[in-house]
Amino acid sequence: MGEAQLTAAALGAGYLLDLLLGDPAWLPHPVVGFGRAIALGERALNRGGVARRFLGGTYLALGLVGGTFALTALAARAAWRAHPVAGTALVAVCVFLGLANRTLIDEGRAVFAALGESLDAGRRRLSRIVGRDTARLDAQQVRTAVGETMAENLNDGVVAPLFWFALLGLPGLMAFKMVNTLDSMIAHRDARFEWFGKTAARLDDAANFVPARLTALLQCALAGRGGARGLGFLVRYGRAHASPNSGYPEAALAGILDVRFGGPHTYDGELVHKPWIGRNPRALAADEFARIARINHAVALAATLLAGAVWWQAGDLYGHLLPWAD
Repeated sequence: MGEAQLTAAALGAGYLLDLLLGDPAWLPHPVVGFGRAIALGERALNRGGVARRFLGGTYLALGLVGGTFALTALAARAAWRAHPVAGTALVAVCVFLGLANRTLIDEGRAVFAALGESLDAGRRRLSRIVGRDTARLDAQQVRTAVGETMAENLNDGVVAPLFWFALLGLPGLMAFKMVNTLDSMIAHRDARFEWFGKTAARLDDAANFVPARLTALLQCALAGRGGARGLGFLVRYGRAHASPNSGYPEAALAGILDVRFGGPHTYDGELVHKPWIGRNPRALAADEFARIARINHAVALAATLLAGAVWWQAGDLYGHLLPWAD
């Protein structure tokens, strides 16, 4: 078995580790290190006028993404040259740490379970996974928020990392995780980050452009009942979102479930009117989470198989094109 085929096998092992273990609190996670590096850079560079803040944010974003890619490439090359077992293990562990399917589903399930205890418990649990204010949400809004965040993060935490792994190998996956972390930490529209985080936001938009649409198509293709309606929602509502990407997986899930996402939400005390995705105001039932979870599992498995197939079939060619893959 060549390195390309071992890479595909390691990808599968990483997927299974995520499925079995999720995100153990005891295990050091690279995103924590990414966050610390971003925070240090922000404190040093986010100062002065608009132009200086924009340039500082651009230097930080490009430097961290490029540095993450380069360091991962060097580590991967060294591991493969040391021994195929070392290379395979590095890929498996990094894929495991780079995926978030198990954690995403566990967190969504926990919100539904807490909501079964009380509305306040559901609100508190939801606040762990969404940015909106949750203190005044009703039960339907809590369940809808879970659906929205699971659809969006199915792309961010599963399909997009696998897409970049398929395209550029392990450095692509880790560089995407840095892009995603930058977006979550500094790409905010407020006085502090409006200009400093602009490059990070645009990088995230570009990195998710294809994966978000792929996520939506996979959701529709694998959902069974409601999949055709999901495709219709993609066409009609995919662009009905402030983000150029998040609306697509959200529209797909809203169509599959025949529910309505979006609408007015409060963030840090400020009311934000989001376009409606769908028209049916029906309430999501408590037992419908199981279907959302099945769709997420199906999409994660399909995306893993597709990325693995790319490496299994084209990995030997990659060895000539990508110097860290040989």
